[in-house]
Amino acid sequence: RIYFKEEIGGLVMGGYEPNPQAWTTDLPGGDVPDDWQFRLFDDDYDHFEQHMNQAITRVPALETVGVKQMINGPESFTPDGNFILGVAPECANMFVGAGFNAFGIAAGGGAGWVLAQWVVDGEAPLDLWVVDIRRFSDLHRDRQWVRDRTLEAYGKHYTIGFPHEEYATGRPRIVSPLYERLQKHRAVFGSKLGWERPNWFAPEGVEPNDIYSMGRQNWFSPVGDEHRHVREHVGIFDQSSFAKYEMTGADALKALDWICANDVAKPVGRLTYTQLLNTRGGIEADLTVARLGEDRFYVVTGTGFRTHDFSWIGDHVGNELDVTLTDVTEDFGTLSLMGPRARDVLAAVTDADVSNTAFPFGHVREISIAGHTVRALRVTYVGELGWELHVPIAATGEIFDALMAAGEEHSVRPVGYRALESLRLEKGYRAWGSDITPNDTPQEAGLGWAVKLRKNTDFLGRRALEEIGGAVLKKRFAGFTVDDCEIVLLGRETILRNSEPVGYLTSGGYGYTVGKNIGYGYVRNADGVSDDFLTCGDYELVVAMERTPAKIHLEPLYDPAGERIRA
Repeated sequence: RIYFKEEIGGLVMGGYEPNPQAWTTDLPGGDVPDDWQFRLFDDDYDHFEQHMNQAITRVPALETVGVKQMINGPESFTPDGNFILGVAPECANMFVGAGFNAFGIAAGGGAGWVLAQWVVDGEAPLDLWVVDIRRFSDLHRDRQWVRDRTLEAYGKHYTIGFPHEEYATGRPRIVSPLYERLQKHRAVFGSKLGWERPNWFAPEGVEPNDIYSMGRQNWFSPVGDEHRHVREHVGIFDQSSFAKYEMTGADALKALDWICANDVAKPVGRLTYTQLLNTRGGIEADLTVARLGEDRFYVVTGTGFRTHDFSWIGDHVGNELDVTLTDVTEDFGTLSLMGPRARDVLAAVTDADVSNTAFPFGHVREISIAGHTVRALRVTYVGELGWELHVPIAATGEIFDALMAAGEEHSVRPVGYRALESLRLEKGYRAWGSDITPNDTPQEAGLGWAVKLRKNTDFLGRRALEEIGGAVLKKRFAGFTVDDCEIVLLGRETILRNSEPVGYLTSGGYGYTVGKNIGYGYVRNADGVSDDFLTCGDYELVVAMERTPAKIHLEPLYDPAGERIRA
């Protein structure tokens, strides 16, 4: 937890302790004094002793030399250990650069450049999601919660960062109505933007806690059972934390037609998977738009993107348009019923016709379940027959109970987010923020089919895509498999083609149906990336500094024709 550096005529030593001391929230008003600037605190050798003991172990001479000076000053940290850049969503044209977590000098040049470009261009010049101020939400207005989580983030600054490690402070904060029910099913929860979400379910005899390691973690086998259950039977995912908006008004279609890359001008009752693009053609958001009426649309996006996507949409809808955008996240719980027996379960709890003819894939209907009106979206992120059921939040528990009771004969069970991740990897579905980002165009990401370039309609990012359209792509999204089951793919592993680095994995995991490790990433080549270029090379991945053979795939590993989702 300590560091050293040479100083003229001496040695500087410091560190990051697991028990940091908060400052501003203990002051009246909780704010840094305007005249603070370069002032310091009084020396605190009692608190620093833990660092000194470690330092003496490493450099025994320190035990007998004198201390010339102690520097005890404040450092600005954030609740996730990343700094803050971007446009404050509450205040137009207000740009923020703050909270640099001891990286201020290291990041200063880059932060200054991107903020300057952001001001000039009206959008970030590259993918800055991990430091974007819009990764926060109203949760972060709670100073006590921010204080507790920030102290934990500081304490992790020099610790080993285990894969899938969860923060512990400030939990549980936001829970769905199913929280206690899922606890009884032995759920092990993770946290996303304050929401408690079931990551996996511990079988009897297995401790319902994460045990972190660099290899296979203790949830690997139970998640495999959940994965197979969805493939063979039916599972229920509690995705109530999804961010949800409604756009209404006479110009709602016009507004969405401008910001959406895909064609949302479909009849009432249809839904559209689409990206929102920046002027470079990069993917700023990835979401679903359901048309509920002629001038009423329902937008669903990921939990962590709630502030970002709401702000992006609001910033790019003209003020002259008759449009109202409303965040309705807490109005609806979301139960995703997925698997080959999903229709059997749904048909048992509703009088609505949920046959493939009456309710095809890519449609939305309002149906009744347990006496409540439910927005049923026939869509999937796991590659199986299924529906997202958006239910009145207060009725979430009642509807869950009805589905579980009706599904008992079909072996229904609750399933967690870790299985969701492995299911989507097999199907080749992209995750925004990793597989697709503002740096990547739909064509590069293999999502060109979701862009309305053939339609004579202008939309944000169209000009950039048209300019790219005639050129040879210099990077392309591809899948990779590794047969060695002892290998653990996480993302960021280097991709080698014929022993030369050509990119890195954007995400990785294990596919329990195909029985292989799966990774996705972009293969780059300055002279172009054709199918022949991709398929004729010999590939390896660098995992923990070791090369391992890999096979490239240009189609989904599971059900590439999409027959199961349209069953």
